Parts: sequence; structure tokens; C-alpha cells
Amino acid sequence: MGVLNVTPDSFYDGGRHAGPAQARAHVDALLEEGADLIDVGGESSRPGCVPVAAREQLARIEPALAHAVERGAVVSVDTTSPEVAERALALGARIVNDVSCLADDALARVTARHGGVLILMHSREPMSELSGFSEYPDSAYSDVVSDVLAEWRRARDRAVAAGMRAEDVWLDPGIGFAKNARQSFELLGRLIELTSEGVPVVVGPSRKSFIRAVDDVPAAERLGGTIAACLHAADRGARVLRVHDVRAVRQALSVARAARDASEVAHAG
Repeated sequence: MGVLNVTPDSFYDGGRHAGPAQARAHVDALLEEGADLIDVGGESSRPGCVPVAAREQLARIEPALAHAVERGAVVSVDTTSPEVAERALALGARIVNDVSCLADDALARVTARHGGVLILMHSREPMSELSGFSEYPDSAYSDVVSDVLAEWRRARDRAVAAGMRAEDVWLDPGIGFAKNARQSFELLGRLIELTSEGVPVVVGPSRKSFIRAVDDVPAAERLGGTIAACLHAADRGARVLRVHDVRAVRQALSVARAARDASEVAHAG
């Protein structure tokens, strides 16, 4: 899943694709790099972000979203707004990526009405109230995997009650959201426990601050950590990797797969 932030304030690429022409060009670039899905968002979800009205989100994302649909891409809209989701799905998006873990049940009703997929990313506070990753104590969770699953299941059940099919509600554990670095690494390390839900698991480690716990560098220098996290997640059952650097991650996955396949052939022989 290639990331397209049509925003001025996203933590890594804010402002790069804010204009319609730049956003459409980035759609083309992501598809050229091999993205299977394109996630288009008009509101930043970084800690302390400023909420953006639905009308402004739509003004930002519609040109790129329409272009991606015209190109035949499978499009996801990154929003917590039912109004934005309604319009995006009407334009041809197939997935709603909700980073609030269903703060508003209307989002599920809208997605269900259009027959779409709903990604529920685990988080606890509104994005504008989130703190930096270092401010979450270990005591925030009794067991981070069990707690994330329990809280996600409650949101999933509300989505189903609102009309979603259970198999169309995907799970994102929310790496870096309402979690410190240790908790984020534990979720990655125990990711296989999340696949027991029987739905696609989405992981978004791309350039995030938890990588600083092992190498304290700015977001622009976290590609290596992103690739390592993606390889680990894919090996443990993640079906969707939400990334800024599609070509680099695809290449790494292809090399890892080729090495694994060669090993299996050698052992079979």
C-alpha cells in the first residue's frame, strides 16, 4: 500500500504532494513502483495534528483519488470522516482506512452501504491529542497484544452491528499510535498472534519514530528500519504493508522470497 499524503503537515512528506498536479504525479509514481493499493489522505495523523474539516479534506484528495481510480488502482481513503468516506467511495475508492478505530459508527455504516472494506487501526485518543511515542508508559497496557486485540474486537463488533461483514473489517495494530517504542516492537514481534482473527493484518511502520529507539535519526534516514520492520511483518503474516517507499520495500520482499524459495527447493532435493 503506497502512501499519498495530500497534506501540508504530515510527519514525513507533508507538503510534497499538496497540489493537484503533484498529487496526481505521485499516484503515477507509486503505481510505477509497483503499489498494489494507494492510500490517499487529506488529514495528517501525526501526534498533535490539527483536525481538518471534511470539505477541506475532499478539496485536497479528490483530484488524486479520481486520477488513481482512472488509472485502475485499488484506492483506500485515509479518513475518520463519514462525509469524506461517502464521497471517496462514490468516486471509486474501495477501502476506508480509519485511524481512530471507529470513533464514529457512521463510518462503518457508510462503508457497508458501498460494499467497501474498512481498516480499523488501533488507537486510543483522537489524533490531535496523541502524545509522542516516548510519553506512553509501559503500564498503559497490561499486555499490549491482548489489549490491542480486545479493543479492536470491540470496534469490529460495532462495525458489524452497523452493517459491515466481519471479513471486510481488517486489522491494523497501530504501530506507533498510543504506544511507546517497546510496545510497538512487541506488536511487531508477536504479530502472528494477530493473524488468528482470520482477516488481513495491515502494518504501517514506514519511517515512524519507534525506529529511533534503535537508531536515533530523522524520518528521512529511516528507510533501513522501515524495510527491516516490513520484512519481519510480512514473515509473520501481515497481508498489507503501508509504506512511503514502495519500490525499495517490494525489492526487499522479492529478495527475501527468492532466498526462502531457493532454500525450500534445496531442502526438497
